[in-house]
Amino acid sequence: MPTTRVPLLSEQEAEARADDVGVSRQLAALNIFRVLLRLPGAAHATAGLLLELLSGRALPHRVRELVIMRVGWVTGSDYEWTQHWRIAREVFGLSDEDLLDVRDWERSTRLVNAERAALAATDETLAEGAMSEATYARCRGALGTDEAVVELALAIGVWRTVSELTRSLAVPLEDGLASWPPDGVAPS
Repeated sequence: MPTTRVPLLSEQEAEARADDVGVSRQLAALNIFRVLLRLPGAAHATAGLLLELLSGRALPHRVRELVIMRVGWVTGSDYEWTQHWRIAREVFGLSDEDLLDVRDWERSTRLVNAERAALAATDETLAEGAMSEATYARCRGALGTDEAVVELALAIGVWRTVSELTRSLAVPLEDGLASWPPDGVAPS
């Protein structure tokens, strides 16, 4: 990854700005927010959207995390892959094998219909800018509600934006994190 393009705020400055706009100190400690907090209002809005999507009100946590990992893989976002590797495993209980399957999900024998539909929608949206009518119908049938499909589409778009942000601004991984866990293999 190239040298960080936008210098990270110090931890103290990030915490002060986060406190001013109601962003948690836990988020303020992350390098992405140490960049985003240069625009405190945008950091606040981004934090709210990310936390809302992470709550999993309509889309199952497992499906969302697989989608995020797929976005990170397809877009080549080391930051996104590495952060959500930890989140998916430690917070939501996905296994290494579950997460590695998103690299070549179409050949996976571990994924269920809803996961496969969501990953198809992810790939199609990343490639075409939208899911087709057939893919929408597949997702609607597999996920069961309109709200889940809305949350899916939003998750794909939001984490694509996160990927573009971290790659464009060369946001570095947090100290001590290994690139592209668990094996250091990056997309080609």
